[in-house]
Amino acid sequence: MAKGIPELYGSLVFNDKVMRDKLPKDIYKALRKTIENGTHLELDVANSVAVAMKEWAVENGATHFTHWFQPMTGFTAEKHDSFISPVGDGQIIMDFSGKELVKGEPDASSFPSGGLRATFEARGYTAWDPTSPAFIKDGTLYIPTAFCSYSGEALDKKTPLLRSMETLSREATKILHLLGQKDVTGVSTTIGPEQEYFLIDKELYEQRKDLIFTGRTLLGAMPPKGQEMEDHYFGALKPRVAAYMHDLDVELWKLGIPAKTKHNEVAPAQHELAPIFDTANIAVDHNQLTMEIMKKVADKHGMVCLLHEKPFDGINGSGKHNNWSMITNTGVNLLDPGRTPAENIQFLIFLMAVIKAVDEYADLMRLSVATPGNDHRLGANEAPPAVVSIFLGDELTAVLDSIENDTFFGKQQRIQMETGATVLPHFFKDNTDRNRTSPFAFTGNKFEFRMLGSSLSVAGPNIVLNTAVAEALSQFYDELKDTPADKMGEAVHELVKRAILKHKKIIFNGNGYTDEWIAEAERRGLYNLKSTPEALPCFIAPKNIKLFTEHKIYTESEIYSRYEILLENYCKTLHIEARTMQDMIRRDFLPALMEYTDEVACSISDKKAVADLPCKAETKLVIKLGGYYDAIYEAEEKLEADTKTAEGIADMLEAATYYHETILADMAALRSTADAAEEYIPDDILPYPNYEALLFSL
Repeated sequence: MAKGIPELYGSLVFNDKVMRDKLPKDIYKALRKTIENGTHLELDVANSVAVAMKEWAVENGATHFTHWFQPMTGFTAEKHDSFISPVGDGQIIMDFSGKELVKGEPDASSFPSGGLRATFEARGYTAWDPTSPAFIKDGTLYIPTAFCSYSGEALDKKTPLLRSMETLSREATKILHLLGQKDVTGVSTTIGPEQEYFLIDKELYEQRKDLIFTGRTLLGAMPPKGQEMEDHYFGALKPRVAAYMHDLDVELWKLGIPAKTKHNEVAPAQHELAPIFDTANIAVDHNQLTMEIMKKVADKHGMVCLLHEKPFDGINGSGKHNNWSMITNTGVNLLDPGRTPAENIQFLIFLMAVIKAVDEYADLMRLSVATPGNDHRLGANEAPPAVVSIFLGDELTAVLDSIENDTFFGKQQRIQMETGATVLPHFFKDNTDRNRTSPFAFTGNKFEFRMLGSSLSVAGPNIVLNTAVAEALSQFYDELKDTPADKMGEAVHELVKRAILKHKKIIFNGNGYTDEWIAEAERRGLYNLKSTPEALPCFIAPKNIKLFTEHKIYTESEIYSRYEILLENYCKTLHIEARTMQDMIRRDFLPALMEYTDEVACSISDKKAVADLPCKAETKLVIKLGGYYDAIYEAEEKLEADTKTAEGIADMLEAATYYHETILADMAALRSTADAAEEYIPDDILPYPNYEALLFSL
């Protein structure tokens, strides 16, 4: 690494430092005004920015530019154009205009739209998002953009996210002005998405059809050792993994992505990367980039990075923890309790807004993380349950109890940690523990939304969270707006007290994995949406349509389009999985099982021919293998027939429910028998690398 980290960091980003150096002062000020205040950007400003951006990009080796956007596929999209412009006599210049910077016109006909536009209505627009800096990757200038249809509907994840951020900023600022914080002009949501992933050898990956087509193993018996020894978690990094993580950090740092923490996770071959917090919009862009670069760097190291939520059965899957907070433009974290949270009315009102939002829109919170892959995690001992609840910790719970009951809350003393070893330094316990079973946990000065799956765009959950909290703040403002300043403390106390009484059912500080909690959650009236088909109809519930349309996050047609896209994606995902499993069983597994059965049968014939030996063990084995063969064949036939039935179901919700209840059950039954048979098949006959090779080869 030729450059030091400070020089390397952000070296491929058109960031504020570059803009100050490259832009005329008046143009720089106009662009900063647009970024900070959301004001309109004039074309002359865009032209000046485009010239400077092009010159900087060419200096750094770029030959092309692309409008980089996030359609409803869950991935990013890009179309590359070169900077060249003919000037006659066979000559060219490198040119880039403000118009090209501000607007692009990609073909929108093949991106998911959920019926928003017909296939023949191909035109779409990408619009530059100046709040997320441009960057250079692989010789191309990448310009973060929003993506909309010809008639203006959002076809992407960025546009609704920006809308939700503006809405929350507006409602939070109104409340702060009521509380006397007149210097606050805006509030940003910040997120830090922790990213879990698996690394496996590329050569082994290429021998597994299921990993190639679906991202997860559809067959595979557990090896003798899994994660039960708990020796991989935070363990020493293996050389190949350490080299990968080093190169990954470097590539991320070049793009201004603040990768901070890296370590081994619980399952063998599983790891985690965590960044420092950033503004929500930038953090979403960075996380999409992180997932892409993780895969590219892995490929250079002869490995494959798996981002599926459950690539291996029987061991932990991968999630993505969404650490969320609110920061004023003056630098104040609105979720920081301070030294005396009971007396901090600003903190209490924003805390209660979050509690109210999560309670009233828990169905949307669950919906925002609903994917086929995540259904395998939620409720297992590696992820929170499907029931949404909030963990506050003992001190904050005691504060709210004292407000509810009008009792005095004495300041809790900081407790010194006793380790029993006098040589160790003294330090104090935090006031909150980290409840790993909670879907939505307060962790000191932020909330950690822990239900997200590892492959998910973090835009969706943050759109829901921003909008729901904005709605709660809007209602609080309406209650408080006519209160005299000298009565504000008392009014906030009464408002918080009413909110606690109404919404405390969502607070749970215990073990979310127990059956007792699930029963208790049902008694409290909390949602328990166990699967994606159960969760998705919540999107079009009247109260949720009202929330999104009143705050202008989505139009009603945009809501229904996303509902259709999510249902269709669920069905397509399980259809591909079912077809892949059928192919592996028919063309690979059953022939291998037959080959080994024949091999054992031939050994019986040989022994009888030589010495007429009884061959009791071999005979039992042949009978067992034959039984497996028949059972697998019948289970595959059922899966095939049921898949054809699913193909004929026109109603998407009905089809999704059928895939969940019937196809997944068929696949589980088929896998169970195949995995049992796999334990008898030698490695040289098994048609794919087994779990032992996949999980322990690095």
